Formats: sequence, C-alpha cells, structure tokens
Amino acid sequence: MLGDLVAAGKIRYVGLSNETPWGTMCMLRLAATLGLPRPVSIQNPYSLLNRTFEIGLAEIATREQCGLLAYSPMAFGVLSGKYLDGARPVSARLTLFERFDRYSGPRATHATAAYVALARTHGLDPAQMALAWVTGQPFVTSTIIGATTMEQLEADLDSEGLVLSEEVLEKIEVIHAFNPNPGP
Repeated sequence: MLGDLVAAGKIRYVGLSNETPWGTMCMLRLAATLGLPRPVSIQNPYSLLNRTFEIGLAEIATREQCGLLAYSPMAFGVLSGKYLDGARPVSARLTLFERFDRYSGPRATHATAAYVALARTHGLDPAQMALAWVTGQPFVTSTIIGATTMEQLEADLDSEGLVLSEEVLEKIEVIHAFNPNPGP
C-alpha cells in the first residue's frame, strides 16, 4: 500500500494523475476515512488549448490543497507556433510522432495562430507566454515541461519570471471565449 511506502520513507507524498473531479474527491474522502496518505497533487493536462481542468478540478485543487502539476502546458510544443502553416520541423515531436494529433485539429490550429499572434504583437515569445499563463494560475503548483534542445529548455526556464500584463490576459480570455478547449 502507498501508506506503507510513506511510513517507510520510500515516498514522501501521494499524488493523482489524469483524474476527474469525482475521482479526486473520492480519493480525498477515502484518505480521510481510512487514514490513508492524502493526495497532495494531481497531474493532468493543462494549457491554453486544454483548460478542462478549470471545470471542477480547479476548485478542488484550491479548496483541498491538491495542487495541479500541469503536463503538456505547451500542447506538445504546438503553442510555440513552430507547427503553424503545416510546418513540420526536423526532429520535432509532432514530426517524429504523427499520432499525437490532439492539438493539431482545425480548431486547435486556429486558436494557436491567435495565441501566437497575440504573443508576437506584445513582443513575447509564444512558448514563454503559454508557460507563463499556466504558471500564473492560482491552482497550479508546478508545470511539467518538455524540451528537445537546450535552447528550448533555456527559453522554457526563462518564462519562470514572466508576468503577463492585464491586457494580454484579457485578450487570452477573448481568444478562449471564441474557441474554448480545442484540444482536450
């Protein structure tokens, strides 16, 4: 059992992954009822193209202190803009693994183009804007980033101190309102 592993010092905390609001609340209730280790985090996808975490889970994460470890915050790199207009850079994730088309449909491509244009209009790197937006959410504990090159990793890490302006945040909400969750 996980409780035995925590007691033995082999793991410090318990977390959930790809869970629903109902499942998260069941796990929290079971932990309280049975004296099991309480989940302290939930690892689910969250990005400008997939904000479904906000439907139920954001409230749970905040009220129950079970913070989000957001994975795919750049939607497989799509939010960097490098795949726009059908581009497939050599050695890029979606070039190598075409089956990962979750963020490549027409709605997702349209939304991505809007987010990339917004970033560039405000002198921001699109990938950094996408990461800064995710880390700026109050229920996000951390993000799980992926980088193929050192340049990408450095750019990702440089987003850590980026605070988006109110104008950029408002325009992100406008884009989302016209095209909500195109890549869940």
